[in-house]
Amino acid sequence: MDVLSDVLAICRAERAVTARFHLSAPWGLHSNGVSGAAMIRMARGAPWWVEVAGSAPLRVEPGDLVMMPLGTAHRMSAEPRAPTVPFAQLLTQRTPGARDEAPLDLSHGGGGEACDMFSALLWFSAYCRHSVLSVLPPLIHVRASELPTAFVLAASMETLVTETLDQRPGWRLSASRMGELLLINILRGHLLRGTGPAEASWWRGLSDPAIARSIAAMHREPARSWTVEALAREAAMSRSRFSDRFKALVGDTPMGYLSAHRMALAAEQLEAGHLPLAQVAQGAGYESDKVFARAFRRWAGLSPTAYAKREVARRTAMGSPHEASAAN
Repeated sequence: MDVLSDVLAICRAERAVTARFHLSAPWGLHSNGVSGAAMIRMARGAPWWVEVAGSAPLRVEPGDLVMMPLGTAHRMSAEPRAPTVPFAQLLTQRTPGARDEAPLDLSHGGGGEACDMFSALLWFSAYCRHSVLSVLPPLIHVRASELPTAFVLAASMETLVTETLDQRPGWRLSASRMGELLLINILRGHLLRGTGPAEASWWRGLSDPAIARSIAAMHREPARSWTVEALAREAAMSRSRFSDRFKALVGDTPMGYLSAHRMALAAEQLEAGHLPLAQVAQGAGYESDKVFARAFRRWAGLSPTAYAKREVARRTAMGSPHEASAAN
């Protein structure tokens, strides 16, 4: 049983922006954060440092991969704590005028020891943001020396950026799909290392055969009128033993997990804006759109209508991906 595939199958990249950086010491860049998931591959040259708020700087070596699942604010520099300039400033200097989703090829620094890196900024669906990316730490560092697949991942990252720079037919779709593949492999490698209590609990739940069967059933039929007893039968366990084991491994009750899963699915439908509220509610397992609206407000802090309007406004204000980056 491969429940991780079931969970990640809904995680679709809506669009991607790639870039190649030629950096030379002394250099330093910072971003206030973006709405997408940022992936960076250190290709060659001198090591550099990356830092997010509340964490010590991390040294990044050639072949390493760095991921910020929710695009958190960060600093990158040739030396730890070195002065930085806003990424927006570099972007404005190098790409003046209107910007679209075209790949970037940027140079920056003082002409000293050089390093090359490749990056991809991916905008994932609402379900992925709320269910998978939200439980990850703000910074994931995949060292080339720690994982046997790190070199393959790094090579895939470079191929992704190089292909998009050529802008061959289909490059936009290719960038999104390759970005999804990178996410799966980075996430798998990170979870296998068992770092971080939140994602470790989520991972332990998927790794336990009995609990995984119940999670797979919820993902397979989210709108079904599930009860703890029915989910326990999927796990071939008694109700009490199943509840205790689920909570111990996943960090939430079975019904709590199911509710969060349904709300994430509903958020995706609300953002897409293709279905009336009654159908969104039905797809989330609610016969009444009023009952669904109350549950969604408890989860999101907003009514379904207000949430949908906010996301439309956010996307409009965000504009193109490059403009989103330039605003930070």
